[in-house]
Amino acid sequence: MKGLSPIPAGVFDADTMPSPTGAKTLILLDLLSRHGEGLTAAEVARQSGFTQNLVFRILKTLVAMGYAVQREDRKAYVLTNRLLELSGPRSGEKSLALCANEALRNLRDETGETVQLTIESDGKILVLEQFRGTHPLQVCGEVGMRVPMYSCAPGKAILASWSTARRGEWLAERGARLKAFTTKTIHTPEALEKECRRIVKVGYAEDRAEGVEGIHCVGVPILDPYHQPIGAITVMAPATRMPVAKFPRFAALCHESKSNIEAKLRA
Repeated sequence: MKGLSPIPAGVFDADTMPSPTGAKTLILLDLLSRHGEGLTAAEVARQSGFTQNLVFRILKTLVAMGYAVQREDRKAYVLTNRLLELSGPRSGEKSLALCANEALRNLRDETGETVQLTIESDGKILVLEQFRGTHPLQVCGEVGMRVPMYSCAPGKAILASWSTARRGEWLAERGARLKAFTTKTIHTPEALEKECRRIVKVGYAEDRAEGVEGIHCVGVPILDPYHQPIGAITVMAPATRMPVAKFPRFAALCHESKSNIEAKLRA
Protein backbone atom coordinates (compact mmCIF):
# COMPACT_ATOMS: atom_id res chain seq x y z
CA MET A 1 0.00 0.00 0.00
CA LYS A 2 1.38 3.42 -0.91
CA GLY A 3 2.08 5.92 1.86
CA LEU A 4 -0.12 9.02 2.12
CA SER A 5 1.29 12.40 1.21
CA PRO A 6 1.37 15.06 3.95
CA ILE A 7 -1.81 17.16 4.16
CA PRO A 8 -0.89 20.83 3.81
CA ALA A 9 -2.72 23.22 6.10
CA GLY A 10 -5.75 24.82 4.48
CA VAL A 11 -6.57 22.15 1.86
CA PHE A 12 -9.89 21.38 3.53
CA ASP A 13 -12.19 22.91 6.12
CA ALA A 14 -11.20 21.28 9.41
CA ASP A 15 -14.45 22.54 10.97
CA THR A 16 -16.44 20.12 8.79
CA MET A 17 -14.54 17.08 10.05
CA PRO A 18 -16.11 14.74 12.67
CA SER A 19 -13.57 16.06 15.21
CA PRO A 20 -12.62 19.63 14.22
CA THR A 21 -10.09 20.07 17.02
CA GLY A 22 -8.50 16.70 16.23
CA ALA A 23 -8.23 17.64 12.55
CA LYS A 24 -6.66 20.99 13.41
CA THR A 25 -4.16 19.31 15.73
CA LEU A 26 -3.09 16.98 12.92
CA ILE A 27 -2.76 19.94 10.55
CA LEU A 28 -0.45 21.69 13.01
CA LEU A 29 1.61 18.51 13.45
CA ASP A 30 1.97 18.28 9.67
CA LEU A 31 2.91 21.97 9.46
CA LEU A 32 5.61 21.65 12.12
CA SER A 33 6.96 18.49 10.49
CA ARG A 34 7.79 20.52 7.37
CA HIS A 35 9.73 23.16 9.33
CA GLY A 36 12.63 21.47 11.08
CA GLU A 37 13.87 24.78 12.49
CA GLY A 38 10.51 25.30 14.16
CA LEU A 39 7.74 27.90 13.99
CA THR A 40 6.56 30.45 16.51
CA ALA A 41 2.91 30.45 17.58
CA ALA A 42 2.34 33.56 15.44
CA GLU A 43 3.89 31.86 12.39
CA VAL A 44 1.77 28.74 12.94
CA ALA A 45 -1.37 30.86 13.19
CA ARG A 46 -0.50 32.79 10.02
CA GLN A 47 0.32 29.68 7.97
CA SER A 48 -2.59 27.58 9.22
CA GLY A 49 -5.24 30.29 9.25
CA PHE A 50 -6.35 29.25 12.74
CA THR A 51 -6.88 31.73 15.57
CA GLN A 52 -3.88 32.47 17.79
CA ASN A 53 -5.84 31.36 20.85
CA LEU A 54 -6.55 27.91 19.33
CA VAL A 55 -2.97 27.56 18.06
CA PHE A 56 -1.58 28.43 21.47
CA ARG A 57 -3.79 25.83 23.20
CA ILE A 58 -2.85 23.07 20.74
CA LEU A 59 0.87 23.87 20.89
CA LYS A 60 0.86 23.89 24.69
CA THR A 61 -0.90 20.52 24.65
CA LEU A 62 1.69 19.08 22.25
CA VAL A 63 4.47 20.30 24.56
CA ALA A 64 2.76 18.87 27.66
CA MET A 65 2.32 15.50 25.92
CA GLY A 66 5.95 15.42 24.75
CA TYR A 67 5.24 15.80 21.02
CA ALA A 68 6.92 19.21 20.77
CA VAL A 69 9.34 21.47 22.61
CA GLN A 70 9.72 25.24 22.59
CA ARG A 71 13.16 26.56 21.71
CA GLU A 72 14.76 29.05 24.08
CA ASP A 73 16.25 31.33 21.43
CA ARG A 74 13.25 32.40 19.35
CA LYS A 75 10.41 30.62 21.16
CA ALA A 76 9.75 28.46 18.11
CA TYR A 77 7.99 25.12 18.51
CA VAL A 78 9.82 22.04 17.21
CA LEU A 79 8.54 18.46 17.01
CA THR A 80 10.26 15.79 19.11
CA ASN A 81 10.78 12.15 18.14
CA ARG A 82 7.68 11.09 20.06
CA LEU A 83 5.71 10.28 16.90
CA LEU A 84 8.57 8.15 15.61
CA GLU A 85 8.60 6.25 18.90
CA LEU A 86 4.87 5.56 18.62
CA SER A 87 4.91 4.51 14.98
CA GLY A 88 8.33 2.86 14.89
CA PRO A 89 8.54 -0.69 13.56
CA ARG A 90 7.99 -3.63 15.88
CA SER A 91 8.41 -7.36 15.81
CA GLY A 92 5.55 -8.72 17.86
CA GLU A 93 5.66 -6.65 21.04
CA LYS A 94 9.35 -5.74 20.62
CA SER A 95 10.32 -2.23 19.54
CA LEU A 96 13.07 -2.20 16.92
CA ALA A 97 14.53 1.05 18.27
CA LEU A 98 14.71 -0.25 21.84
CA CYS A 99 16.16 -3.60 20.80
CA ALA A 100 18.80 -1.86 18.68
CA ASN A 101 19.93 0.80 21.15
CA GLU A 102 22.72 -1.06 22.91
CA ALA A 103 24.06 -2.73 19.74
CA LEU A 104 24.16 0.60 17.89
CA ARG A 105 26.00 2.31 20.72
CA ASN A 106 28.55 -0.52 20.85
CA LEU A 107 29.00 -0.35 17.06
CA ARG A 108 29.63 3.39 17.28
CA ASP A 109 32.15 2.89 20.10
CA GLU A 110 33.98 0.15 18.22
CA THR A 111 34.21 1.99 14.90
CA GLY A 112 34.36 5.57 16.14
CA GLU A 113 32.05 6.46 13.24
CA THR A 114 28.45 7.62 13.03
CA VAL A 115 25.95 4.76 13.14
CA GLN A 116 22.30 4.91 12.06
CA LEU A 117 19.23 2.72 12.42
CA THR A 118 16.98 3.17 9.39
CA ILE A 119 13.67 1.89 8.06
CA GLU A 120 11.86 1.99 4.72
CA SER A 121 9.14 4.65 4.66
CA ASP A 122 7.05 5.40 1.58
CA GLY A 123 9.77 4.18 -0.77
CA LYS A 124 12.55 6.09 0.95
CA ILE A 125 14.91 5.50 3.86
CA LEU A 126 14.03 7.16 7.16
CA VAL A 127 16.61 7.62 9.92
CA LEU A 128 15.03 6.21 13.07
CA GLU A 129 18.02 6.54 15.40
CA GLN A 130 21.57 7.88 15.21
CA PHE A 131 24.71 7.71 17.32
CA ARG A 132 27.28 10.31 16.33
CA GLY A 133 30.87 9.18 15.94
CA THR A 134 33.72 10.11 18.24
CA HIS A 135 36.08 11.71 15.73
CA PRO A 136 36.35 15.52 15.62
CA LEU A 137 35.18 15.48 11.99
CA GLN A 138 32.01 13.44 11.53
CA VAL A 139 29.45 12.63 8.88
CA CYS A 140 25.99 12.96 10.42
CA GLY A 141 22.36 13.18 9.41
CA GLU A 142 19.26 13.90 11.48
CA VAL A 143 16.75 11.57 13.08
CA GLY A 144 13.61 11.73 10.95
CA MET A 145 15.35 12.68 7.71
CA ARG A 146 14.47 10.76 4.55
CA VAL A 147 16.87 9.89 1.74
CA PRO A 148 16.48 7.93 -1.52
CA MET A 149 16.76 4.17 -1.03
CA TYR A 150 18.88 3.51 -4.08
CA SER A 151 21.75 5.90 -3.27
CA CYS A 152 22.60 4.79 0.27
CA ALA A 153 23.89 1.56 1.79
CA PRO A 154 20.99 0.83 4.18
CA GLY A 155 18.46 1.48 1.42
CA LYS A 156 20.16 -0.88 -0.98
CA ALA A 157 20.48 -3.46 1.82
CA ILE A 158 16.70 -3.41 2.26
CA LEU A 159 16.05 -3.42 -1.49
CA ALA A 160 18.28 -6.47 -1.89
CA SER A 161 16.35 -8.25 0.90
CA TRP A 162 13.01 -7.82 -0.83
CA SER A 163 11.61 -10.49 -3.10
CA THR A 164 12.44 -10.12 -6.78
CA ALA A 165 8.78 -9.33 -7.49
CA ARG A 166 8.54 -6.60 -4.86
CA ARG A 167 11.84 -5.04 -5.93
CA GLY A 168 10.79 -5.21 -9.57
CA GLU A 169 7.56 -3.38 -8.77
CA TRP A 170 9.48 -0.70 -6.86
CA LEU A 171 11.96 -0.23 -9.71
CA ALA A 172 9.24 -0.18 -12.37
CA GLU A 173 7.33 2.52 -10.51
CA ARG A 174 10.34 4.79 -9.97
CA GLY A 175 12.81 3.80 -12.68
CA ALA A 176 12.25 6.79 -14.92
CA ARG A 177 12.54 9.21 -11.98
CA LEU A 178 15.78 7.92 -10.46
CA LYS A 179 18.52 10.49 -10.76
CA ALA A 180 22.26 10.57 -10.22
CA PHE A 181 23.42 12.56 -7.19
CA THR A 182 27.09 11.97 -7.99
CA THR A 183 28.98 10.40 -10.86
CA LYS A 184 28.93 7.11 -8.94
CA THR A 185 25.19 6.88 -8.26
CA ILE A 186 23.66 3.63 -9.52
CA HIS A 187 20.38 4.95 -10.91
CA THR A 188 19.00 2.68 -13.63
CA PRO A 189 16.67 -0.24 -12.86
CA GLU A 190 18.93 -2.72 -14.64
CA ALA A 191 22.07 -1.59 -12.79
CA LEU A 192 20.25 -1.53 -9.44
CA GLU A 193 18.93 -5.05 -9.94
CA LYS A 194 22.47 -6.22 -10.73
CA GLU A 195 23.75 -4.40 -7.63
CA CYS A 196 21.09 -6.06 -5.44
CA ARG A 197 22.17 -9.50 -6.65
CA ARG A 198 25.77 -8.60 -5.78
CA ILE A 199 24.68 -7.46 -2.31
CA VAL A 200 22.93 -10.77 -1.65
CA LYS A 201 26.11 -12.60 -2.66
CA VAL A 202 28.56 -10.60 -0.48
CA GLY A 203 26.14 -10.06 2.42
CA TYR A 204 26.27 -6.27 2.74
CA ALA A 205 25.54 -3.09 0.81
CA GLU A 206 28.01 -0.36 -0.07
CA ASP A 207 27.71 3.34 -0.77
CA ARG A 208 30.82 4.50 -2.65
CA ALA A 209 30.04 8.23 -2.54
CA GLU A 210 26.79 7.55 -4.41
CA GLY A 211 24.64 9.91 -2.36
CA VAL A 212 27.19 12.58 -1.39
CA GLU A 213 30.69 13.11 -2.70
CA GLY A 214 33.42 11.99 -0.31
CA ILE A 215 31.16 9.91 1.97
CA HIS A 216 31.21 6.12 2.19
CA CYS A 217 28.72 3.86 3.97
CA VAL A 218 28.26 0.16 4.65
CA GLY A 219 24.89 -1.29 5.60
CA VAL A 220 23.16 -4.57 6.42
CA PRO A 221 19.45 -5.40 6.79
CA ILE A 222 17.75 -6.35 10.05
CA LEU A 223 15.34 -9.24 9.56
CA ASP A 224 12.24 -10.07 11.58
CA PRO A 225 11.45 -13.64 12.69
CA TYR A 226 9.85 -14.24 9.27
CA HIS A 227 13.10 -13.21 7.54
CA GLN A 228 11.61 -10.01 6.18
CA PRO A 229 13.61 -6.74 6.39
CA ILE A 230 12.31 -4.61 9.25
CA GLY A 231 15.13 -2.06 8.98
CA ALA A 232 18.85 -1.67 8.40
CA ILE A 233 21.93 -0.44 10.21
CA THR A 234 24.71 1.54 8.60
CA VAL A 235 28.11 2.98 9.43
CA MET A 236 29.01 6.18 7.60
CA ALA A 237 32.30 8.05 7.39
CA PRO A 238 34.49 10.22 5.19
CA ALA A 239 35.96 8.12 2.38
CA THR A 240 39.44 8.82 3.73
CA ARG A 241 38.62 6.94 6.95
CA MET A 242 36.49 4.28 5.26
CA PRO A 243 38.24 3.34 2.03
CA VAL A 244 36.78 0.53 -0.06
CA ALA A 245 39.48 -1.84 1.23
CA LYS A 246 38.01 -1.51 4.76
CA PHE A 247 34.41 -2.20 3.73
CA PRO A 248 34.57 -5.91 4.71
CA ARG A 249 35.77 -5.02 8.23
CA PHE A 250 32.97 -2.50 8.77
CA ALA A 251 30.47 -4.96 7.29
CA ALA A 252 31.58 -7.67 9.72
CA LEU A 253 31.00 -5.31 12.65
CA CYS A 254 27.58 -4.37 11.26
CA HIS A 255 26.68 -8.07 11.00
CA GLU A 256 27.67 -8.59 14.63
CA SER A 257 25.36 -5.74 15.68
CA LYS A 258 22.60 -7.03 13.40
CA SER A 259 22.80 -10.47 15.04
CA ASN A 260 22.50 -8.93 18.52
CA ILE A 261 19.48 -6.87 17.47
CA GLU A 262 17.73 -9.81 15.83
CA ALA A 263 18.38 -11.96 18.91
CA LYS A 264 16.62 -9.35 21.09
CA LEU A 265 13.71 -9.15 18.65
CA ARG A 266 13.26 -12.93 18.90
CA ALA A 267 13.77 -13.23 22.67
